[in-house]
Amino acid sequence: MSAAELQRADTCSSDHSSELTQDVAFEMLSCPRRRYVIHYLKQQPTESVDLRDLVRQVAAWENDVSVDDVTRDQRMRVYTALRQSHLPKLDDGEIVTFDSDRGTVELTDEASKLEVYLDVVPHSDIPWSKYYAGLGILCTGFLIGMWAEIVPFGAINPLLGAGIVTALFTVSAVVHVRYDNRMRLGTDGIPPKQRGDDRWQ
Repeated sequence: MSAAELQRADTCSSDHSSELTQDVAFEMLSCPRRRYVIHYLKQQPTESVDLRDLVRQVAAWENDVSVDDVTRDQRMRVYTALRQSHLPKLDDGEIVTFDSDRGTVELTDEASKLEVYLDVVPHSDIPWSKYYAGLGILCTGFLIGMWAEIVPFGAINPLLGAGIVTALFTVSAVVHVRYDNRMRLGTDGIPPKQRGDDRWQ
């Protein structure tokens, strides 16, 4: 591993208590490789997976190639980082069970406690809380305009106005749900990425 890769591994591998507090959960999920591991394990129908299969898939995601196109160097970089750093850390946190002798990895029951933290929001996106706050302010202004009969809002039928506000929040809620489902670890396809997740490519 290069010096830069070792530095990145160190950044993602600082020691923390194994107690699954919010801080520990976010620390474990802060590193793309650990998120990719969890994403892959949650996709598998069997409890235990072979380390080699896990390595190939993580390397493919990191390098944006198919599993068949992963090179030996790409595979070895991921293998070294997972085996020496990330899997032992996840094992210490009781998120996975890593058997280094057999070369197998599986999620534990403790991993279910991560569910509340598994929503991945790209840093470039507007937080949904701010979106709904803005939508609420917009709709409040719209209703005040109707009530005060400010042109052109005063010409809108109150029932129609209520329908518009309801539709805006309903559509927003549906989009939010679909977005959350797409951005959760363990869904089909490639793992959701945060800005900066391509630093190994």
